[in-house]
Amino acid sequence: MKRKKTKGQPRDLKGMKKRRLRAGDMFASGKTQAYVVDKLGVSRQTASRWYHAWEKKGRQGLIGAERAGRKPKLKTEQLDEINSALRRGPQDFGYATNLWTLERLSAVIEKLTGVSFHPGHVWKLMDKIGWSLQRPAKRARERNEKAIKEWMATEWLRVKKKRSAGAPGSSSKTKAASPNDPPSEPPGLQ
Repeated sequence: MKRKKTKGQPRDLKGMKKRRLRAGDMFASGKTQAYVVDKLGVSRQTASRWYHAWEKKGRQGLIGAERAGRKPKLKTEQLDEINSALRRGPQDFGYATNLWTLERLSAVIEKLTGVSFHPGHVWKLMDKIGWSLQRPAKRARERNEKAIKEWMATEWLRVKKKRSAGAPGSSSKTKAASPNDPPSEPPGLQ
């Protein structure tokens, strides 16, 4: 009856609480830790820990936390504040370019909330508030879209090579040889 949590699955906190309380009822009726191990499929260490908690505080000692893991550092209101502030853009926070980086995000979050996050963790917060990774297209600042379109419409058509309709296709000597092709020279010294 052992239950293993697979990676990525949330824990069944209610089920876990129910098992602890059931163990407490067993202890109250005089059952041993070994009996709890056998009936609930838990380890000896777990049964021992539960027994000592039950012994100290009764059923209340077996209730446990209502949530798993560490409490979040930021409240929902703070996440909403971060989201609206970041939408104003990096330049609003004194950065030269309009590009968010993890380091910049980390600094702005700390400035807004007083809570420090490692830049490598910031992407998890961004995902939580609905932001996704965006990579800017790398284009030169000097790029002139109008001139490019004009060149493509006139010059490109002129310089582009075209195969004439009657000409044969291309044959290349650099193409990898097929195992079925006869050798070009007889085997031996070359």
